Amino acid sequence: MAASRNNSALQKRAHIAFADEEPAEEDTANVPNGVASASSTSSVLQIDRFGFLHEPGSADPPSESRIPVAVLRAREEKWRVMLNNWEFWMKKKFDKVKSRCRKGIPTSMRARAWQRLCRSQMMMEDNPGKYQSYLSRPHDPRWADDIEKDLHRQFPHHELFLKRGGPGQTDLQRVLLAYTHHNAEVGYCQAMGPVAAALLMHMPEEQAFWTLVCICDQYLPGYYSSGLEAVLIDGDALFGMIKKVFPATHRLLRKQKIDPALYMVDWFMCIFSRNLPWPTVLRVWDIFFCEGVKVLFRVALVLFKISLSTRSQLDKCPSMYESLERLRKIPPHLLGDEWIIKESLKLPINEKDMEREHSKALAARKSTAKRTE
Repeated sequence: MAASRNNSALQKRAHIAFADEEPAEEDTANVPNGVASASSTSSVLQIDRFGFLHEPGSADPPSESRIPVAVLRAREEKWRVMLNNWEFWMKKKFDKVKSRCRKGIPTSMRARAWQRLCRSQMMMEDNPGKYQSYLSRPHDPRWADDIEKDLHRQFPHHELFLKRGGPGQTDLQRVLLAYTHHNAEVGYCQAMGPVAAALLMHMPEEQAFWTLVCICDQYLPGYYSSGLEAVLIDGDALFGMIKKVFPATHRLLRKQKIDPALYMVDWFMCIFSRNLPWPTVLRVWDIFFCEGVKVLFRVALVLFKISLSTRSQLDKCPSMYESLERLRKIPPHLLGDEWIIKESLKLPINEKDMEREHSKALAARKSTAKRTE
């Protein structure tokens, strides 16, 4: 069908964001200047508290370093109390849980909190031995080869993934292979790599696997399927939100024929893990696990506000090239975690607006498919 060919073309355009990249280009927000590859690292480099290598003095201080120790300890205690009586808080005091997620989950509590928020811990407990069972099965060579080829691309300047064939890459390979058995219809998609790798930075491999299952199957269903239909529909919905919040930006994008797939596929499918400074990524994920996909739309709109919303910014973009460059190369100092979160919550758009735009985007694609059958 013509609709299928159109989706295939969009998928190829979107795939540019992931395919055939050199390892040093995988995580530009966290890769120090002058570091060519993991194998060339030396004792001169420093490892920050998140595990990323930096040149001495080049790493931004983590957001929590600006929080007084007493405040941080108080937050940890509040989270400890919540986690020890989780069902009560989720059923009776969810607004308080949401508020605390928006403030940022303390590092010491983050792994447990993410698993409770998405219920992956319960899923793991309900399926004892399932993960090992998946790994014991023969793997589809198609997926196994693709996973093997992509291992070195995932955060090559993080201490967990520095060494080819090291423990981090081995765990990542196992998690991704297990998912190909858990959801054979989807199998493997390259964008799963950075998501699974980010989870492994915080939790053991079996916990990371079940959390990945929740992300792929519940939070972002259809995102990693062949054709990328679900994420492309969300791209159309985002385009409608841009029209509502930044009408001049919307006119520019339409004039330059910039399809949403050219800028938002990488953002949404990797949950911004390749696009924002790491403290900001973690804050976004804290809210994502609590509130779902709507946080991705909000953060995307903030990136437009930063890079492509004022008249002077638009005037500097006479073509598609300049517009996309502004979106892809936002200076890290403009992407601080506290500011991004505050701005995302101040946007003049609510959940009903998002649902409306999503419904319109879905209806439009269905209509197009019918006309082209």
